[in-house]
Amino acid sequence: MTTLEKLKTMLGITGSDEDALLQLLLDDVKADLLTWTNRVELPTALEPIQRQIAAIRYNRQGVEGQTAHSEGGISRSFDDLPESIRNAISQYRLLKVVKYAAN
Repeated sequence: MTTLEKLKTMLGITGSDEDALLQLLLDDVKADLLTWTNRVELPTALEPIQRQIAAIRYNRQGVEGQTAHSEGGISRSFDDLPESIRNAISQYRLLKVVKYAAN
């Protein structure tokens, strides 16, 4: 099963109407994960995290960046990423080594 198929299953989406959007979300999340972890290839162990973040972004469409909202007795607030996801990403971060030129 591909990452796209797994994400669609996770979101309960059938059909291919939203495949382009979902693939774009997966690609964007992968790029973010590579940046956050200082890697050039995504470890297999981070694929579930990629799907989770893509699902979060899919579900937040139209309310991106919202920190609080109240309407009709229903309140919503969003953090950037849940702590459990941030912790999982941190486990795969590589140190960035910077070489300084000696004068």
